[in-house]
Amino acid sequence: MSWTTPDLCDQYPDVQVAEPVFRGYGGRIAFAGPAVTVKCFEDNSRVRELAATPGEGRVIVVDGGGSLRRALLGDQIAANAVKHGWSGFLIFGCVRDVDALAALPLGVQALASHPMKTDKRGLGDVDVPVAFAGLSIAPGDWVYADANGVLVAGARLHEA
Repeated sequence: MSWTTPDLCDQYPDVQVAEPVFRGYGGRIAFAGPAVTVKCFEDNSRVRELAATPGEGRVIVVDGGGSLRRALLGDQIAANAVKHGWSGFLIFGCVRDVDALAALPLGVQALASHPMKTDKRGLGDVDVPVAFAGLSIAPGDWVYADANGVLVAGARLHEA
């Protein structure tokens, strides 16, 4: 990577920086890309659907309402996201299958791990503005994450 979140914060002091509530679970520590947003609560149907579409280096941003009762991402959805070219996930909620996630070339930042899967009821909204952890994220905003933290900008901040 040609960037770190501290360097981007120094260079662009107006970026949004997430509250330090996220933990890295993926095999890729640093990741970035335009956001595709999902708003859902204890139902990852839309997350699963998105992971099966062309990612083109984008980041799936999931506002799970901060629930610590169900995992919104597991190994199967994550493997599908890798297969389809997604850069990573930013999840305001939980993940599971953490050993498998750590072995995938995918960025994953989430609040915690939880072994319980979600119910699949087909609920959730895609490409809507979301807000959590001190961030306001619109579809297409750029998400940057590494071991130092998570930040969001209205445009790309680094060179390819």
